[in-house]
Amino acid sequence: MDILAKLRQEFGLKEFQVTNAVELLDAGNTVPFIARYRKEATGSLDDQVLRELADRLAYLRGLEKRKEEILHSVEEQQKLTPELQKQLEQAATLAELEDLYRPFKPKRKTRGSIAREKGLEPLAKALLVQNKGEKPLALAEGYVDGEKGVESPEQALEGARDILAEDISDDAALRKQLRTYLNRAGEITSRAADEEKDSVYRTYYDFSRPVSRLAGHQVLALNRGEREGFLKITLKADTAQAEELIGRRYVRGDGPCSDLVAEACRDSYKRLIFPSLETELRGALTEQASEDAIKVFSLNLRQLLMQPPVKGSVTLGLDPAYRTGCKIAVVDDTGKVLDTAVIYPTPPQNKVAQAKETLIKLITKYGVTTIAIGNGTASRESEAFVAELIRELPSPVSYMVVSEAGASVYSASKLAAEEFPEYDVSLRSAVSIARRLQDPLAELVKIDPKAIGVGQYQHDMPQKRLGEALDGVVESCVNGVGVDLNTASYSLLSHVAGIGPGVAKSIVAYREENGAFNDRKKLLKVPKLGPKAFEQCAGFLRIPGGKNPLDATAVHPESYEAAKKLLSLCGYTLQDVASRRIGDLPGKAQKIGLSVLAQQTGVGEPTLKDMIEELTKPGRDPRDELPPPLLRSDVLEIKDLKKGMELKGTVRNVIDFGAFVDIGVHQDGLVHISQIADRYIKHPLDAVQVGDVVTVWVLDVDEKRGRISLTMKKPADASHS
Repeated sequence: MDILAKLRQEFGLKEFQVTNAVELLDAGNTVPFIARYRKEATGSLDDQVLRELADRLAYLRGLEKRKEEILHSVEEQQKLTPELQKQLEQAATLAELEDLYRPFKPKRKTRGSIAREKGLEPLAKALLVQNKGEKPLALAEGYVDGEKGVESPEQALEGARDILAEDISDDAALRKQLRTYLNRAGEITSRAADEEKDSVYRTYYDFSRPVSRLAGHQVLALNRGEREGFLKITLKADTAQAEELIGRRYVRGDGPCSDLVAEACRDSYKRLIFPSLETELRGALTEQASEDAIKVFSLNLRQLLMQPPVKGSVTLGLDPAYRTGCKIAVVDDTGKVLDTAVIYPTPPQNKVAQAKETLIKLITKYGVTTIAIGNGTASRESEAFVAELIRELPSPVSYMVVSEAGASVYSASKLAAEEFPEYDVSLRSAVSIARRLQDPLAELVKIDPKAIGVGQYQHDMPQKRLGEALDGVVESCVNGVGVDLNTASYSLLSHVAGIGPGVAKSIVAYREENGAFNDRKKLLKVPKLGPKAFEQCAGFLRIPGGKNPLDATAVHPESYEAAKKLLSLCGYTLQDVASRRIGDLPGKAQKIGLSVLAQQTGVGEPTLKDMIEELTKPGRDPRDELPPPLLRSDVLEIKDLKKGMELKGTVRNVIDFGAFVDIGVHQDGLVHISQIADRYIKHPLDAVQVGDVVTVWVLDVDEKRGRISLTMKKPADASHS
């Protein structure tokens, strides 16, 4: 197989794009580096396409390797025919390949293999001819052999039937036909293992859905319900129709031998083919559902990590609790911890006045302007307390409830202990909550992405595949934003292209020993960071206020000479970049002509465009262009909600069947996919994403079960909150 040609066809790309992308990947270049700094080579492929291309390349190479192994194995058995070789070489999927290999695969003992050992294969072949005048028992007489364990003609026929059933089940073309039939006409049904037992899977206690219409989240829910012993799941299909498909392929005429072959067909389907294809089909459904769920998780994670930071704000982080009190941490606008405290405004202590006094002192002393409240235990009471406190303050302070998913994982981690050895686990959590509001990306990279809680059924997915996909998202976000080399934590640095955990630790150690970096080139003095790693990472690491103003931009050191020439041709200097007096650079470049400038500076037009954009806004943070997060100053309770009430909310999670929206009542409301848009949407992500601030209306409130149904379609009788 010509892998590059197949990739070109599948991705709809030009030959040079695929050839160069594969060469760059094979040479050990990282996806962020290729996407940003090798645009001319790849025709400006973005990091998402490059990752998909790399995944597919790995699959196709794995397929080719498996083909070689199978060809070698069949050749060793001296059973490789030109026709089989052609079929194996043309197989497009691993499933197709394994189907072709089935008859030649070394098998454990089966009824068919035992019958073959008894010398009954010639009888099976004779029966398959289906001569109308021949009697099966008469044919079988010659195969009775007590020494081989064949005591009667009936036993011989039984063994021959087992051989036929096995051969039929090994027919690759038939399996493909039946697989297509089951995918088209099969139904997945589930029943309760015990009707009396209530569970979250009650929806599936009497459930049936065509395979072709089964949603990914339903597949994952069914699998989990079965694993936990609440559900019994089966694949149902019209057996008669499937047997007819097999019969058309194998049964000829209507003589006694044909009846026996028809019997072997039925046995093959019921005992061998159907159970095997059922397992395979459910495996394929699970794989597809997992892939789809990983995509949704990845998109949600990207949006969460790319939430706009609340910059220039002294923030108070509040980690709510009941008995042990609410842990408080005040951090300055760079995330440095200024003070900590513990207050007890919630039951059972209810020391509200004392808690207010403590917070007012901290807010006044440090000039706190925002409060971040974790959304865990006692969050609702803490939010009500904060809202009341804010009303009593002379200067404006706003708050936001932030997801504390994974905060406890981080607080108890080795990394948190290294970062804050002087604080206990709960105070570290309060610091993390404050920093999540200030800079979600810098804080959330410290946590295993799987613990961040913006997916569905993440524990049921292939963990290696999920980990790779989510790590790719983190890497893409970190490199898309860029990292301050002198303030970035070890965990943030470890996600920069070309830098792993080992090199990240070396950078931090070098920085602590030698002081702040004032030049990107000094990175080459860091132990373990060689020229290749420098090439990959340098453009993503920023040095604001360093010796060279270009070090504060995303311009790669390899293009510094080109950048200087560009500035000179447009009448600017490096000093103009440092003092940000360069606003008309795009206009001047356009006047001269991009193709002329590209030729004179020695770079391609895509690189030139990136350079102009970066020099115009040095160190630009792409998150600044997004709408700011929704900060609140008052609180609602679920009992305050009325049908038709209009509210502003923040999308917290997007799943296959809808979106969960934080409307400031502690319990997120669900906007079902049918209530998201006036137009048809295939998936909620077509219309909303994590972090979006949306207008919603209350559809229904179930106070007892704590469920809120919302709509994003304005009802006719809607009212403002």
